[in-house]
Amino acid sequence: MKLIIAYIQPERLNAVKQALYSREVYKMSITNALGCGQQKGFHETYRGADIEVNLLKKVRLEIAVNEDFVKPTIDAIIEGAKTGNIGDGKIFIVPIEECLRIRTGETGKPAIG
Repeated sequence: MKLIIAYIQPERLNAVKQALYSREVYKMSITNALGCGQQKGFHETYRGADIEVNLLKKVRLEIAVNEDFVKPTIDAIIEGAKTGNIGDGKIFIVPIEECLRIRTGETGKPAIG
């Protein structure tokens, strides 16, 4: 079992979701996030004042999958999020020690679904 955490551009979210759905990955958690990486932000003038904006809007996806779905999930995220420009995002893969479904009490692989 793995937890896949991906940071992507907000405007690429629909494309990533469609790519995931086409690979039968439906369960995910999505959160708005702020961050910066190699692109380092930008300068903006607001009411005559120069403002440095270095925290940019991102979307954080968290997807828990069984071993069989790790590669298809990663491939779908890359397919949907990749533009070839700086700031396309990052993917982190973390092992899951245990999973428990609250409703049924199932544990392990069946609990992830």
